[in-house]
Amino acid sequence: MTLYDISMEIYEEMTVYKDRKKKRPKRKITHKYAVNGTNESKITLGLHTGTHIDAPFHMLKDGETIEKIDIERLIGKVRVLDLTQLYDRITADDLSKKKIENGSFVLFKTRNSLSNGFNRSFIFLEKSGAQYLEEKDIIGVGIDSLGIERSQPGHETHKILMENGCIIIEGLRLKDVPEGDYMMYALPLKIRGGDGAPARVVLADLKNE
Repeated sequence: MTLYDISMEIYEEMTVYKDRKKKRPKRKITHKYAVNGTNESKITLGLHTGTHIDAPFHMLKDGETIEKIDIERLIGKVRVLDLTQLYDRITADDLSKKKIENGSFVLFKTRNSLSNGFNRSFIFLEKSGAQYLEEKDIIGVGIDSLGIERSQPGHETHKILMENGCIIIEGLRLKDVPEGDYMMYALPLKIRGGDGAPARVVLADLKNE
């Protein structure tokens, strides 16, 4: 079995949305082994830092918070779709050329995975693509950018997906993952009332078992 850890590392100088310094995590050493006999530290970070899962509450006034998402929906089969040929956005037409089954969970591997820095023109899921996934009753979608959309009024992509109960995972690292089917284990921190949470996301390739 081959495992792919498709999560970003969290550290103080990591890539964050729009490279905004205030969005970077802050870490403080509170105990040092030489002085206290233990090493301890604390970290301050936004709930949408690095690889993370959006809760519906992030965009919907009365949306579900992160601890209420059924964990069984985040452990199961997913399909990685290679869309690295695209240079701007993912549309319904692009998705119609891929094999997407009704009620499935899909992850988008794009040119975003080829760079570790933040690109303000990152590949995103356009409104028409979100509508296509809604028609397919997709249970979840993941993307290798720190946001699933950009430059759309009213956060249309988020709302189309969330209003249909679709889970959104952002900040995946898919450079080394071939297109195909996998088992996914995506575990967000269980933060009461959270509008999202950082997550460790791992794919298992079971073909060779």
